[in-house]
Amino acid sequence: MWVAIKSAWALLVGIGFIMLGNGLQGTLLGVRASSEDFGDATTGIIMSGYYVGFFLGSIIVPKFVSRVGHIRVFAALATIASSTVLIHAVFVDPVPWVLMRVVTGFAYAGLYIVAESWLNEVATNKTRGTLLSIYMVVSMGAVGAGQFMLVLSDPDGFVLFILVSVIVSCSLVPLAISTSRAPGFDKPSRISLREIFDACPTGVLVSFLNGLGFGAIFSIGAVYARAIGFSLGETSPSGYFRYCGNFRRRCRCYCPADGRSQFHLAGDCFRYIGGFLDTDLFTLHRLHQ
Repeated sequence: MWVAIKSAWALLVGIGFIMLGNGLQGTLLGVRASSEDFGDATTGIIMSGYYVGFFLGSIIVPKFVSRVGHIRVFAALATIASSTVLIHAVFVDPVPWVLMRVVTGFAYAGLYIVAESWLNEVATNKTRGTLLSIYMVVSMGAVGAGQFMLVLSDPDGFVLFILVSVIVSCSLVPLAISTSRAPGFDKPSRISLREIFDACPTGVLVSFLNGLGFGAIFSIGAVYARAIGFSLGETSPSGYFRYCGNFRRRCRCYCPADGRSQFHLAGDCFRYIGGFLDTDLFTLHRLHQ
């Protein structure tokens, strides 16, 4: 396992930077949209643009990876993700924000494809579950940590947007200095949604419902927190503990059989602590009103 981790350390560190910036960016845009009085419906459309781009990226990016390789695609998409953040700060208007969220979603979908296909290639059947679990812990932990950076500056200014851009750009450094070679990439065969549904209808339905809930909570959670009067100091931890609650579900999907109980125990602790503290923040706020 340590050999696999050693061969993928640059990717894991790079993903950590990427997700740290992504966590801050998502919350920042929600808070800034609220302060600009974009309206709930408009804000929802803006934030949903990310998932439109994500859908497109999952279809298109594998073609580029098969042509030019993991490292070049990762560098190109990280640069795109870093640049689009700054455009949000320059053009504070719903239309360019929607377009940039689509581009951001496209870039992040590609980054996930690069990361997970890379990890799958360097892992064996024995180490794959553990390696992917480490990857999810790094990514979810970084997204959660990014929530706390919201209080570093005024969301109505430029500083936080620049900070996100710098963090995402730093993700390129580990890959640039690493001596590890990226694995090959075989273009996956296509499978229709109908074939997936026929094979596992319950899985498709649950994934759809989970996506609805995930998109609402993680895209509009900060908007709701600000709408009921949360300060920035209260909005940041509420976002963090929502991601802690997601930790268990991610680890459960990837952990190997011999380490499943330990991962479940850790995930349950995060879920219960996160759920309690997140609920407690809302309760305390209502008691103060």
